[in-house]
Amino acid sequence: MAAVLSVPRVASRESSLFPTRDLRLAVRRLNNARRPLDRRRVSPYPFRMHAHFRPPISVLLLTSSLLPLTFSLASPRPNIIVIVADDLGYADVGFNGCKDIPTPNIDSLAQGGARFSNGYVSHAYCSPTRAGLLSGRYQQRFGHEANPTYLPEDTQVGLPVTETLLPKLLADAGYATGAVGKWHLGAATCFRPEARGFAEYYGFLGGGHQYLPQTNKVTGAVADWKVEYAAPLLKNGVEQPFDGYMTDLLSREAAAFVDRHKAAPFFLYLAYNAVHTPLQAPEKYLARLPHIADPRRRTYAAMTVAMDDGVGQVLAALRAGGIEQNTQVWFFSDNGGPPTNVAPTCNAPLRGHKGSLYEGGIRVPFVLRWPAAVKPGTVVDAPVISLDLFATALAVAEAKPAPGKAPDGLSLLPLLKGDASAFDTRVLHWRDGGSKANKWALRQGPWKLVRTGTPEQPQPLELYDLAADVGETRDLAAERPETVARLQKLHDAWNAELVEPLFQSPRPVRKKR
Repeated sequence: MAAVLSVPRVASRESSLFPTRDLRLAVRRLNNARRPLDRRRVSPYPFRMHAHFRPPISVLLLTSSLLPLTFSLASPRPNIIVIVADDLGYADVGFNGCKDIPTPNIDSLAQGGARFSNGYVSHAYCSPTRAGLLSGRYQQRFGHEANPTYLPEDTQVGLPVTETLLPKLLADAGYATGAVGKWHLGAATCFRPEARGFAEYYGFLGGGHQYLPQTNKVTGAVADWKVEYAAPLLKNGVEQPFDGYMTDLLSREAAAFVDRHKAAPFFLYLAYNAVHTPLQAPEKYLARLPHIADPRRRTYAAMTVAMDDGVGQVLAALRAGGIEQNTQVWFFSDNGGPPTNVAPTCNAPLRGHKGSLYEGGIRVPFVLRWPAAVKPGTVVDAPVISLDLFATALAVAEAKPAPGKAPDGLSLLPLLKGDASAFDTRVLHWRDGGSKANKWALRQGPWKLVRTGTPEQPQPLELYDLAADVGETRDLAAERPETVARLQKLHDAWNAELVEPLFQSPRPVRKKR
């Protein structure tokens, strides 16, 4: 690869030697002009498609071996925005082939940056994924392997305070830190965002919430989920009025945070509860989707459109502040879409859904836009995981992890520079329910080994070649016993490093017949 020009860093922005924006743009243009591009055509998807999923006939991809990255640590440290959707279907965004739900703003992140075609999260449902994301470590290492019950007085049910989270490390490195939206990492005071490194917080502490003020009532028998979903909105610990559509409120607060902190590097964690149930949307969004006849799909689509508008609002705040170029904007879902009896999502072409360790539960829409560093339209095929965001953020912020808490993820900077060597043989792990639950999976290269079942009834190991069979339709375990044995050893070694779950997910009360 041709040498990349860089502009030396100087002591301060006020120095007359500090490179101007025009000079940096000129250097980037020169770098891009000197770098040859290699593109290849991709054939149509060879699988049966969901009715709402229509991928393009062909897509031009930039091979991951030649991905350009012009950023270096000689550049000003970037702002970092992490946007997490909740229960979004894999194929319910335009850049993954959706045709009935318009998502122009989310799609613009992929078009203007990098799409990770093998992007994963570290768990198949809500809270554990968030614990892994913010700690940078497999959440099974510290017992956060389930969704915590909403218990504001319980100091045991939440992300253990022994873990030092990303906002604390970035704050120590000079970043302004803020969180907006769903927390779901413990409701007790010791677990709350303000105690974990976020200087500002607006949102709700539980795993979900009503979207409309008129539905925010606890009626009938008081079940835990009813209390949780009607919990107060908080701003820096003070209750706030619930005076609008929830997604709109979160978007407004996120854009305001960007505007307040445009003069300094910041970290914003925007965790929508959209498009998690309950399925609720105001008429102003429903009216934009007259082409969707199914009322459930239409409501779900309206919720997605509201979130997409919110992403656009945040991007507009970046442009207005003149900070769009050197701001990382990450977007992914916390897990796959739930089964269709819960919400009308589409995970095509993947098998499974939220809660499953097949691809439909853990592979998600995953993008990074960073105009100062990542060329528009980049596609990365190497497997990455949400844990990698932690390591990448520390690298660009020139921060270090807490002693004894080495990240499990990898910095994506080498990969974005074209060096995929660390990613070719890496192993990605998943486990749900503890060491004896018989529910785990791992991936190395194209190979995926899956164990399903229960402690009492384990199912045979399944082996899939994801390069040839992304839908996990052909089990190759019987044909390749040596591969199964090798991957089993990798899982066993990792599993031996973990602890048992500190708490279990709340179980819904079954109705009496």
